[in-house]
Amino acid sequence: MPSIRPFRALRYSHELVQDLATVVAPPYDVISPEEHRRLLARDPRNVVRLDLPEEQPGDPEDERYRRAARTVSAWRSDGTLRRDVRPALYPYEQTYRVPGAERTATRRGIFARVVLEPFGPTSGIRAHERTLAEPREDRYRLLRATSVNTSPVVGLGEDRTGLVPEWLREVAATPPIAELVDDAEVSHRLWMAAVGADEERDKAISAVCERLGANSITLADGHHRYETALRFSEERRRGPALEEEPAWAEILMLVLEPVEGALTVLPTHRVLLGLAARGVEAFVSRVPELFEVERGISRERLLEAFDGSTEARGGEGRMGLWTRHGGAILHARRAAFVPWLPAGGSALRRLDVTLASVAIEHLAGIDAGAVAEGRIAYTMDAAEAIEWVDGGAAPTGTQPASAALLLEPTQASEIVAVAADGDVMPQKSTYIYPKALSGLVINPLE
Repeated sequence: MPSIRPFRALRYSHELVQDLATVVAPPYDVISPEEHRRLLARDPRNVVRLDLPEEQPGDPEDERYRRAARTVSAWRSDGTLRRDVRPALYPYEQTYRVPGAERTATRRGIFARVVLEPFGPTSGIRAHERTLAEPREDRYRLLRATSVNTSPVVGLGEDRTGLVPEWLREVAATPPIAELVDDAEVSHRLWMAAVGADEERDKAISAVCERLGANSITLADGHHRYETALRFSEERRRGPALEEEPAWAEILMLVLEPVEGALTVLPTHRVLLGLAARGVEAFVSRVPELFEVERGISRERLLEAFDGSTEARGGEGRMGLWTRHGGAILHARRAAFVPWLPAGGSALRRLDVTLASVAIEHLAGIDAGAVAEGRIAYTMDAAEAIEWVDGGAAPTGTQPASAALLLEPTQASEIVAVAADGDVMPQKSTYIYPKALSGLVINPLE
């Protein structure tokens, strides 16, 4: 079972940084080049200099990682970053407008250190996503240079007793130690529950750690960072064992419990690239092999059905199709998919994203190799997917958009079910919204 622990975080000094919104950032993997430039210019102390260090002209290999390490050291020396005196759990709240919907939601979780465990049948930490070598190597070189976690991974825990959500609600009724509104108009609040100041609080913190560690945790976001941390810890273990519970064997995690920390998962639509006119015609003509088809669907009706504003939760095998010839709504004939489904448990085989992958390969001839070569583009915005097709845009910079396959979101329960079976989802199956900020709490591996 997972081990959840308080820790002494590095945090921006209130005295030196009056506006946290100027120094925090989204996770590295969702920052566009334009946003990266904007964050660098916003404040010389923005955490992006640590989490996504820029490569400067004339840099030798790995110099940007060494620069990030020097920056961490300098900020600790001049007081920009200060380490909390006592170990603590850090409750965290995000309030946000659900994209595509006229409603707001609030999600609460806990920043903590979690002991690293290799993935496997007996592991307390489960994965649902396959990682890629290039970003793993990037994160490893950064971690090796800096020895800090600037950005948390996100895990889905479960407390069947109700103690953790009740504790989070009680904490949320008290003044936070930090709050801000980010560029996406998401409101963030942070608290600190420190160990050693009050006996009753200590008991509550211990109980929270125990309850969150009573069941397996499923990674929802941050698989590359988690696997990087595993590699780093395994290398450190080869050296002399100087500590009984070394910090490098742990990782910064935002642990969400489903009652107070329910996920908003956005759909990730697929746009097929590089199909000539005949290829599009052949694809559309073969769609009835796998789907019941409602034809003559307008752009407006497709957007209404797949822009996220409805209460559709996904999992029913319903998809939207758009080409320059018009739209359709597709309903999967599951029996027709059976010969083409991948090996794995029932949770993986019933996913809408799995059905979409099968349809794209079987009907359009875009297999895993072609996907790796960039024949699919992805977007969370159904209107953008349709615009790409209508305009013949080349969203990856190479081949033009030919057809859009619009999906409903994958449910959080399906993420947990797939991970519990030991399976991994197809690439770009989930997009967790909003992202946990980088820089609110930093975990030094010491």
